[in-house]
Amino acid sequence: MIIHLKSTINQEQAANLAATNKAFHITSEGVNVLITSSSLKELPSELVPVTDEYWVFENDMQLASRKYKSSTRKVSIGKNVIGGNTNNLLLIGGPCSVESEDQIRSSAELLSSLNLSVLRGGCYKPRTSPYSFQGLGFEGLMLLSKMRDEFGHSIITEVRDATHVAEVIEHSDVVQIGAKAMYDQGILRACAKINKPVLLKRGFGTTLQEFVQAAEFILSGGNEQVILCERGIRTFETKTRFTLDLCGVAYLQEYTSLPVILDPSHAIGFAYGVTPLAKACAAMGVDGLIIETHPNPKVAKSDASQQLTHDGFKALKLEVEKVANAIGYNVI
Repeated sequence: MIIHLKSTINQEQAANLAATNKAFHITSEGVNVLITSSSLKELPSELVPVTDEYWVFENDMQLASRKYKSSTRKVSIGKNVIGGNTNNLLLIGGPCSVESEDQIRSSAELLSSLNLSVLRGGCYKPRTSPYSFQGLGFEGLMLLSKMRDEFGHSIITEVRDATHVAEVIEHSDVVQIGAKAMYDQGILRACAKINKPVLLKRGFGTTLQEFVQAAEFILSGGNEQVILCERGIRTFETKTRFTLDLCGVAYLQEYTSLPVILDPSHAIGFAYGVTPLAKACAAMGVDGLIIETHPNPKVAKSDASQQLTHDGFKALKLEVEKVANAIGYNVI
């Protein structure tokens, strides 16, 4: 249940009511809000005199529900805004991993040449094998910060685990929680306390409800700037890396109020299919795409097979723009 308290209730009173009723307390648009388990179906009698309005839910997808907020939430990333009625498709580009200053500068220059301004790059890599490149860590973060200072780009990078979440929060503009970290309570709760956008990726064996409930951890802590990212789920198919769940995207668009970004690079795992999938995503009116691109994918230290060349990324942007424009969207 979500409860909006009357305007006569101050912060201290709201906090006390939350403690008494075992509820979360946040402030949203100047309103004191209590959130309880969805198992609560009737407003407690002691809350009736202090309640302005309330919502009852079938499950714990509550703050993210369109039943609560009917329009898609707006999220600002630097000079870019997605969600709401903006009809913007945010195109995010950059390499899987930050490998060197020359490499990440090349990607920053590519985005600038295309009038794009959100740069991705992994610094702490949650690799499947301990013998694979694990990222440059803090050195990579500093290189991303340097690119932001030089080019004015917004930076998005991933948290691998809770040991370095504070570093990523401090030095990035968007905190990415990867598929392998989606359930990490330390990361989710840390991101709930910040005033920065969080890009939450769906785990590859995660149901849609589990995915959205992970977002609820962040929302219920007071951070309303959550973006969902579909990046493919594991199915019986072996010819692609994962299966991009566009059916799931349609569900998220219908039933949740959070912006949805798609990652076709990780879904298919091979460069040949990234552009066709990106076009399909754009046709659905998604809020953004995150695309991996590398100046020389053959020598990439991670995910070499799925990264586009810079020429390939330029071609993708042109193709995606055609589809986006056809449905009244702008690529930003």
